[in-house]
Amino acid sequence: MSDRVLGIAMNGVTGRMGYRQHLTRSILAIRDDGGIPLPDGSRLLPEPILIGRSERKLREIADRHGLTRWSTDLDAVLSDPEVSVYFDAQITHAREAAVRSAIAAGKHIYVEKPTASTLDSALDLAKLAEQAGVCNGVVQDKLFLPGLLKLRRLVDSGFFGEILSVRGEFGYWVFEGDWQPAQRPSWNYRAEEGGGIVLDMFPHWHYILEHLFGPVRNVTARTATHVPRRWDENGAPYDATADDAAYGIFELQGGTIAQINSSWSVRVNRDELVEFQVDGTHGSAVAGLRSCRFQHRARTPKAVWDPDAADPGRYREQWEDVPDNTDFPNGFRAQWEGFLRHVATGSPFPHDLLSGARGLQMAEAGLESARTGRTIELGEVSIR
Repeated sequence: MSDRVLGIAMNGVTGRMGYRQHLTRSILAIRDDGGIPLPDGSRLLPEPILIGRSERKLREIADRHGLTRWSTDLDAVLSDPEVSVYFDAQITHAREAAVRSAIAAGKHIYVEKPTASTLDSALDLAKLAEQAGVCNGVVQDKLFLPGLLKLRRLVDSGFFGEILSVRGEFGYWVFEGDWQPAQRPSWNYRAEEGGGIVLDMFPHWHYILEHLFGPVRNVTARTATHVPRRWDENGAPYDATADDAAYGIFELQGGTIAQINSSWSVRVNRDELVEFQVDGTHGSAVAGLRSCRFQHRARTPKAVWDPDAADPGRYREQWEDVPDNTDFPNGFRAQWEGFLRHVATGSPFPHDLLSGARGLQMAEAGLESARTGRTIELGEVSIR
């Protein structure tokens, strides 16, 4: 069988995430390894076409990787019949218009999250894609990380019995930018530019909760701007107007309670930058980006509270590691391969624009809960 070349317009690859995870570690890595094998024996070869605003940056990236096709003209690229897929990793407020244009041009859609600036806009994009009959997907990369794949293995095996609770801790200290450069862009801290940790991270927490434990039914959240003054990429001070920390409680279908703290103003005292502890009637587990440890009920120690004596428990040593049992590829690449197989063969791909819209719904609910002090119920979202 002859190989199939698939043109992919990649917008936003001059940014760190778009360049490192999506272009070099996913699309170029797939191409360098000979493409994606398909059921008929052929291989799917992705061919990137770079899009962005900076001609200089695009030319540098293209020269670095031996690429010949790049452009600052989105409409011209979308009019090219050799381009089948449009990918968007731009800043959020620039994404919606570009995705609308790509859908109108009949391109399959794969985008970073959040998929739009508002839930209504995200649902409209999902509806347009369905009406156009194009394949569509949203990046939900953390589901493909080794730690969460091992956690899914425990869930699918019934290890936990009845799952009672999920507790997540995410975050690290983002430097203010005065005495050390900040490791996140300044727009992240400007609400008027779509910044804020709720919009950035709640969509991630939504798909993790939904795919591993069940639909989210309601949200209670508090937000804070713990560091109100920061310095931008040019060393100029500015007022942070977006939340840099969020503390959320999420009730899932079936009664499981999830608590997730998210902060760019916290110093790390855990094994990984994000960890989830899952407790069930038959066992518990703690999963990070790469590792997953578990403790069965038969191995659970009988802890006794005694504030007047040193605790001899050494509790961490009593947990076991979930074995690797397989090779784990880069999570972004793994999802790219799943989406491109979906485009080529119609194989199932549950991470669609409607799923992305549900993540944005939870983020909006979190912000509303923080404003009003109320628990916000999540109604069903639909494009029908």
